[in-house]
Amino acid sequence: MTLAPLGDSAVVATLGRTIDELTLLRVRSLAAALELEKSPVIIDVVPAYTTVTVFYEIVPAGMAAQSPYDRICSIVTDCWHKVEDRWPDLLREAGENPTQSATHQDAAVIEIPVCYGGECGPDLEEVAHASGLAVDEVVSLHSRVTYHVHAIGFTPGFPYLAGLDEKLHMPRRATPRVSVPAGSVGIGGKQTGVYPVSSPGGWQLIGRTPRRLFNVEHRPPALLHVGDRVRFRPISEQEFGSWS
Repeated sequence: MTLAPLGDSAVVATLGRTIDELTLLRVRSLAAALELEKSPVIIDVVPAYTTVTVFYEIVPAGMAAQSPYDRICSIVTDCWHKVEDRWPDLLREAGENPTQSATHQDAAVIEIPVCYGGECGPDLEEVAHASGLAVDEVVSLHSRVTYHVHAIGFTPGFPYLAGLDEKLHMPRRATPRVSVPAGSVGIGGKQTGVYPVSSPGGWQLIGRTPRRLFNVEHRPPALLHVGDRVRFRPISEQEFGSWS
């Protein structure tokens, strides 16, 4: 683990260099330990691909023996040591698939219904053509995988999902759309994701879900979180229209 400041009120703990399940295990373990710490100086804990960013309260000078940065680094380091103490057990529990460890047993499996193609997925045929596959094959490949949420960002609740079949890896659009409808399911490079709210976007749109991924009236407002598992279920236009 390496620590580095992010501005004057956050520290970034880097736990790996590659986006993989083992790094995700490290990220989730440290984030969980920090959440359990319940330190009053911690404002927020944000896990991502290979990092955990900790936002902290700046204590006025003279009110603490350590600088705010040194203090938060000590807290993060202590939590990491607690994780390291269990690391052999975590690895043994993980076996060849780290996502099956005790740390991941609470990882939710979220089913997201998707209407592929047509007005819901205007780029589906283009993706099929570029990949040399039939449209039905694209839908099958995209919906048969269990994805893992590796990061949340870009817009509130936007999940970056890892696990996309290599045959569906696609470059982003040369010209981004000014407005992408909420619920749109897209492909960007090696990842797939869902636009929780209407926004600009440059990913290849292959479908749309009627399920709401972000609602400010809910607690928490985002449906998906780092570490969650996601599966897409193809639905018809009729089912999409009748969803409530």
